[in-house]
Amino acid sequence: MKTKIIVLDDDPTGSQTVHGCLLLTRWDVATLREGIDDSAPLFFVLTNTRGVDAARAGAIVREVCRNLKTALAGRDIHPILVSRSDSTLRGHYPIETDAIAAELGPFDAHFLVPAFFEGGRVTRDSVHYLRSEGREIPVHETEFARDSVFGYRHSFLPDYVEEKTKGRIKASTVARFVLADIRAGVYDRLMAFTGDVCAVVDAETQSDLDRFTDDVRRAVAAGKRFLFRSAASLLTSLARLPPQPVAPERMGRYALAGRAGAVVVGSHVPRSTRQLEALLGRPDVVPFEVDVGRIPAEADRMLLSLVGQIEHTHRAGMTPVIYTSRTERDFADRAERLKFGAQVSAFLMNVVRNLPRTLGYLVSKGGITSNDVLSDGLGLRSARLLGQILPGVSVVRCPADHPRFPDLMVVIFPGNVGDDQALATVFERLSHAADARRGAAPRA
Repeated sequence: MKTKIIVLDDDPTGSQTVHGCLLLTRWDVATLREGIDDSAPLFFVLTNTRGVDAARAGAIVREVCRNLKTALAGRDIHPILVSRSDSTLRGHYPIETDAIAAELGPFDAHFLVPAFFEGGRVTRDSVHYLRSEGREIPVHETEFARDSVFGYRHSFLPDYVEEKTKGRIKASTVARFVLADIRAGVYDRLMAFTGDVCAVVDAETQSDLDRFTDDVRRAVAAGKRFLFRSAASLLTSLARLPPQPVAPERMGRYALAGRAGAVVVGSHVPRSTRQLEALLGRPDVVPFEVDVGRIPAEADRMLLSLVGQIEHTHRAGMTPVIYTSRTERDFADRAERLKFGAQVSAFLMNVVRNLPRTLGYLVSKGGITSNDVLSDGLGLRSARLLGQILPGVSVVRCPADHPRFPDLMVVIFPGNVGDDQALATVFERLSHAADARRGAAPRA
């Protein structure tokens, strides 16, 4: 029986450690069968559930799972199911894993594996850390834990589970796989699990997850059914892909030669803002700030003006950088924040739909923004993942028959990945590659 890793991704950034597979933005049965029948060992279903409220997130995941059940019927496939979410513990947990279990369970266990090495996230003694500026900071002490929708108080994962399940799963009942366990082998413990045990998994290096997934695969082959709630690094170990065919520093070869690109920044986490500031200091970029406070009342007028300015900039061979205003807004509740976010996203997607047809590449900054760019702005049903241009920063390409942007290279850049120069580095790699292919002198 063939194993297929099926990833329900709450935004498109879970693909940031793998390559060669399909990203599906639709989940009708026919589209899911394309992913199941594809030659790659895994595929992603981009649910965008981090951008909706809890009730809608659960309904979306249930719909995906019901269609998956139909799509898998009659196929000799043994699925490994992964609910991929943010490595800083933000997202609709346990709502999404509960929905998967209700539709595709029962499972013998579900595992939390938030380590993401490319982003500096590791787990030791069941405590999840963010590595930053030479320090390891428990994630509950970071700005991510103060998220107005997905905030939390604990970095010790059993306590996090109890907090997020509102006491349904007690911290004392959570099985812990610490580094010593994983490195010694955990196959026997995995085989003993029944009844949807909740377990949390340490990892400091990719080899830790390689060792863990060796035992997982053996247990799955022996009949155990597991569900994973993880960040991206687990997928690297589960899929065991060869190196991507084009080195990261050469991914600019996919940019359309001789054409300036565009950058859209929706993420407003502090790291994204610092990266944006560094990019705006580069030559040949033109900033376009979108005052999000004006969108509800003035969207049509703003769009008409902005599209005209972007077209003029592009014709001049410059790269427009479109970004949302950086001021943090206060909202009465989560529903109001999500509603406002949807209005901002709708405006940005109207901008994307009206970008110049001769665009050389598109960089999308932010997970939810990137999901909307692929599914709404570009109207893609599926896209093939080419690989990464920087660690944790993926590249896909529009199909050759796309009605507006054939073969357009799209960079999916998560909000909380990379150093302060990362966005500028991507711009340099893309613009230098385009210059080299048209025979121009590289830019400074």
